[in-house]
Amino acid sequence: MNFRDFTEIRESIKTGNLTLPELAHHYISNIDETNNDINAVVNYDRDEIIRQAESIQKKIEDDSAGRLAGMAIGIKDVICEKNKKATCASAILEDFESTYDATVIERLKKEGALLLGRLNMDEFAMGSSNENSIYGPAKNPHDPDKVPGGSSGGSAAAVAAEYCTAALGSDTGGSIRQPASYCGVVGLKPTYGRVSRHGLVAFASSFDCIGPLANSVADAATILEVLAGYDDHDNTSSSRAVPDYREAVSDPTSNIKIGVPEEYFGKGLDKEIRDGIQEQLKDLENEGAELVPIHLPHMKYGIAAYYILATAEASSNLARYDGIRYGHRADIDEVEQELHQEKMAIQEQMELATGDKKMELSKELETTDSALVRLYKKSRTEGFGQEVKRRIMLGTYVLSAGYYDAYYAKAQKVRRLIKQDFTQAFDDVDVIVSPTAPTTAFDIGSKMDDPVQMYLNDVYTISANLAGICGINLPAGKHSNGLPYGLQFMADTFEEEKLLNAARLVEQLHE
Repeated sequence: MNFRDFTEIRESIKTGNLTLPELAHHYISNIDETNNDINAVVNYDRDEIIRQAESIQKKIEDDSAGRLAGMAIGIKDVICEKNKKATCASAILEDFESTYDATVIERLKKEGALLLGRLNMDEFAMGSSNENSIYGPAKNPHDPDKVPGGSSGGSAAAVAAEYCTAALGSDTGGSIRQPASYCGVVGLKPTYGRVSRHGLVAFASSFDCIGPLANSVADAATILEVLAGYDDHDNTSSSRAVPDYREAVSDPTSNIKIGVPEEYFGKGLDKEIRDGIQEQLKDLENEGAELVPIHLPHMKYGIAAYYILATAEASSNLARYDGIRYGHRADIDEVEQELHQEKMAIQEQMELATGDKKMELSKELETTDSALVRLYKKSRTEGFGQEVKRRIMLGTYVLSAGYYDAYYAKAQKVRRLIKQDFTQAFDDVDVIVSPTAPTTAFDIGSKMDDPVQMYLNDVYTISANLAGICGINLPAGKHSNGLPYGLQFMADTFEEEKLLNAARLVEQLHE
């Protein structure tokens, strides 16, 4: 069985050559055979999957099924599903079960999608390699010694390994597009506000987007059409009408204007990736596209601005995990015992001290943290991983008195300048092209001790999140090292039709 495209799957089911339960068994078999090595799927229920498949199959047969009937979709573990664990790959939410469905889950169910299971990720979506996870690192199906990218690494790996037809991921600074590049699949980040964030556990609320990863542009377009649209539960969601995204890929227009920014093809980009993308741009030009050199002067500040603003928002959003209402809680008896022992030790010292030393110890006793404060600290220390702690600390620092204006306020101004760069560029072009990542997938463990180098993997993707525009990764070819690499298109806000049109043109070059 070799069905990777939803159109093929749906046609085979309609003609009776395939049933959805058979397809479900195929995906389950693939997971059973290789997921111990790839570690993309972290939680799934075989019996429930088969029950879903049988129910949807009946609807297909009586012609009452929705647009996604026959599509098996994996869900990143940061998106809430009712009565399912939503751990965000973090110890602090290790036993948390969602009490409701995210809006995107409701819309998938309504249209007959088969929800296949929960997928690995970087903890709280903070990472570029899927190594920051309580489940252990996800691995790249093309080479298990390499990372799949992050933070939606499990989603990209699951699609590439044929554990599902498609997957949902989230993209805060490139977390759909970068792993899609590393794993050789399509990954779409919609315009901010195009898809509801209700039920997406927040990392950075002014950046986060939910989007699809799939094996074809048409599949990504089909899923986006279902997900998009206004939601009463999310005031940042747009009320704009949802276009027919599938129409945009059915007969793409070739005479488009493609902006080629000099900033994205310079130092730091792998030569083979640069040459491969430029060759495909020439092919598009031969088919009728116009290549327009453009300049995005403020892109060089993108990484710095992003990691100031995103960590500030993370610091605020993650303050809710205090071990009191839900999530991991430290042992209160241990906390109280430690506090008691500490106070007793200070009191013993006070009995032997005199003068200033005694007054100093008295003040120390008075200012000792209460059991409640210690419970907060211990719960968060135990619950959060190293990268999440790093970002909380950075975010708290840039928001603190004396540093807010120097860092956070200045980064917001830079964000505005980056947005203006794109707005001006889109006056002259339909889409902007760039590499998706500067290299192919790197070795597991090779960058864990160098966070700056890890962050630079997002150098080409974060600008779309800063500007709130849409972007997509297209598989662009294989490197001489045998690993896939990607090409990225970006389009203006709510111009997903132009984005998908351009993406389909590249896809046709490989058919």
